[in-house]
Amino acid sequence: MAERPLSLVVPMSNLAITRWQPARILLPNHRARAVAVNNQISAALNFMLHLSSGPVSLRPPQNLTAVHMLTLRQIEVIRAIMVTGSVGGAARLLNVSSPGISRVMKHAEGLLGLKLFSRKAGRYTPTREATDLFSQINGVYDKVEDLQFLVTRLKRGADAELKIGSVPSISNVMVPRAITDVRRKYPSLLIDIDILKIEEAINYLLLGKGEVVAVSHKVEHPMLTFEPLAKGRLKCIVPDGHPLARHERVRAGQIVKYPLIGIDPNDPYGRIIAGIFSSHALAYEMTIRARFGSTVCAMVTNGLGVAIIDEFTLAADNWPKLRALEIIEPTTFQTYIAYRKDATLSSYCEHFIASLRGHMESRAGAPSEQPARRTQSRRASQKVALGEA
Repeated sequence: MAERPLSLVVPMSNLAITRWQPARILLPNHRARAVAVNNQISAALNFMLHLSSGPVSLRPPQNLTAVHMLTLRQIEVIRAIMVTGSVGGAARLLNVSSPGISRVMKHAEGLLGLKLFSRKAGRYTPTREATDLFSQINGVYDKVEDLQFLVTRLKRGADAELKIGSVPSISNVMVPRAITDVRRKYPSLLIDIDILKIEEAINYLLLGKGEVVAVSHKVEHPMLTFEPLAKGRLKCIVPDGHPLARHERVRAGQIVKYPLIGIDPNDPYGRIIAGIFSSHALAYEMTIRARFGSTVCAMVTNGLGVAIIDEFTLAADNWPKLRALEIIEPTTFQTYIAYRKDATLSSYCEHFIASLRGHMESRAGAPSEQPARRTQSRRASQKVALGEA
């Protein structure tokens, strides 16, 4: 009798593994262990051959349209019958009906053209022809379980790390809220957060110390992409009982009448307010200068002056003795998420960015520039960096 080679294909969702063309299982970060498991599964499948008609042929099938197939579900059912020794036991093990188990088994036998079990005294025992096939099925099933275990660990963030940076104004309130969302989805993920000055952010990314940095303004650099994050506004803060505290909105001309606690005019927010004062030819007195918003808020609380600060620093309402007033002149600014053009961001980082943007836009009440093109723009910039476009 002529030899009859057999290739088995085990569909898993969109995954198909064949004898002659082993598949690649794509997982986050292309984990080496997951790839090793994939190779072991492919190797096991390549030896699950049809044994009913003599020696096994190692030649590729001549008629690829006639290749026999076993689904992962069929393998699971066959293994359950083998383990329990009965259709009823297999049904209980898999929590399905007995007729369903019988149908799957008969269909598998029909596909293979091979009787898998013989029934004796109410027990199902493997036929002599199928004994070697069952050992391979066990191996495949074990490797699939290993793969599922690895995928579950990756989904939880096990053995993975998210490294991000942020300027202080965004890190005070917005970053912790986004990290809370990340931790909820990836409870085992190691997270490393650096608080950076804007001038430190560039080296942080170029040296590969982290994946992204949330920044308060854009810097032109050939190796970096600055993706719009969210828009915000500046507000005037005064202590309770201050003459301006009775107002909901104030003009720049009203603010300069009082000593200012301010940030560096070279800082992105400092430039905005300095530009407003200059455009109105207003002289102002900067009695105290501080870099971080939390320090400025504490000083205003202690009655040392008034200040102009970004609304994201004030988002948590941690300063009950302060009044935050709208500024009539336009003070809108754009924040960005920065990353290397040649970098592929992890799924953990993508989730962080989406969450951070959501919290910031919710606070500001205004979407960032071109939010719908975020993913498309990122992919395009990566292709340019890699010479693909």
